[in-house]
Amino acid sequence: MYQPLADLLRPTTLDEVYGQEHILGPNAVLRRLIDSGNIPNMVFYGPSGTGKTTVANIIAKQTNRTLYKLNATTASTADIKEIVAQLDTFMAPNGVLLYLDEIQSFNKKQQQSLLEHIENGKITLIASTTENPYFYVFNAILSRSTVFEFKQISAEAALKAVHRAVAFMENRTALKAQAEEGALEYIAMACGGDLRKAMNAVEVLFSAGQPQGGVLPLTLSDAKAVTQKSALRADRDGDNHYDLLSALQKSIRGSDPDAACHYLARLLEAGQMPSACRRLMVIAAEDVGLAYPQIIPIVNACVDMALKLGMPEARIPLGDAAVLMATSPKSNSGHIALDAAMADVRRGKTGNFPRHLQNVHADSYTMEREQGYLYPHDYPNHWVRQQYLPDELVGTHYYEYADNKMEQAAKQYWDKIKQNP
Repeated sequence: MYQPLADLLRPTTLDEVYGQEHILGPNAVLRRLIDSGNIPNMVFYGPSGTGKTTVANIIAKQTNRTLYKLNATTASTADIKEIVAQLDTFMAPNGVLLYLDEIQSFNKKQQQSLLEHIENGKITLIASTTENPYFYVFNAILSRSTVFEFKQISAEAALKAVHRAVAFMENRTALKAQAEEGALEYIAMACGGDLRKAMNAVEVLFSAGQPQGGVLPLTLSDAKAVTQKSALRADRDGDNHYDLLSALQKSIRGSDPDAACHYLARLLEAGQMPSACRRLMVIAAEDVGLAYPQIIPIVNACVDMALKLGMPEARIPLGDAAVLMATSPKSNSGHIALDAAMADVRRGKTGNFPRHLQNVHADSYTMEREQGYLYPHDYPNHWVRQQYLPDELVGTHYYEYADNKMEQAAKQYWDKIKQNP
């Protein structure tokens, strides 16, 4: 029976696991827990191909526990009950470990069905998920579990795994691999931290290769062909998609044009141009804002042009927009002021309109249409002092001028006028 290379090379000890030093290093917490044999209920969180299932297998083996595996995308509560029923007919001397993959696919009721069994100690649960567990895993499960995050494998660690895979395939095929400069490095980089993809790429290269005598050339062009876009983690409904959008906005907010281009490129390569366009427009108002008000119509024009052009040309105006915003002065004073005002409104802090601000109409008791409103355009500098906030809010300040050239110029202008009306 065919067995994928990634499965054949699955590590059997913690020392063989690539990456995850932050939780599996010599003095890391998870490593110490496994060595002690006192395994709590746990949630493994991280991208695919980063070792979650592998570490669960190693834990079961190292602690001599009976291992059951379920995938929440296909399993049901009946499968859990079946496992529990088996526990009543035989005793597992060191306990039972249930590895539940993709727990986010279980609904709340299904996740709740696990509680009784993990609380009475019949089952030790290791649940894994590619999504943020604090959004997708039931709170009662989280409160009884320790969360460990598995991070994307670095290109350096992935390269070690690629070399191991090549050596294994050389022994299996009796061929000597002759890798073109940069070919294996490209696989390690393009797998996007997913070692399963890297293993698959090596296996495909050996399967599709053209041996020359006892030598198998591994070319850079072939490496690019078998890893094309494999690094792109951008499921539009998943955490990674929103992580990319968040990273794009925070890079522009942090005035880093290089990082902004990187994350925008990842979104565009993943086919997420509409989401990138929406986020760029938000950034224009939220993060550059009043420090450079012209940025809003500029970015809107860039987005409009991109949507009309489509890829690949759309990258040109979108790149301009991202770099322009990253290198622009920043201000969030406008929406901060509005958020503060909205908070007051939600608390019921409103009050009646000042009489002179109401739409002109006759008072029922006097039929008088004069409301006392002063028309600013009739006064010098188009300004006159009068009350605009409701009586209950007189003296309240929501907006504070930010420390940038544009807003400070406006502040100086109004300070001068209001001091000498």
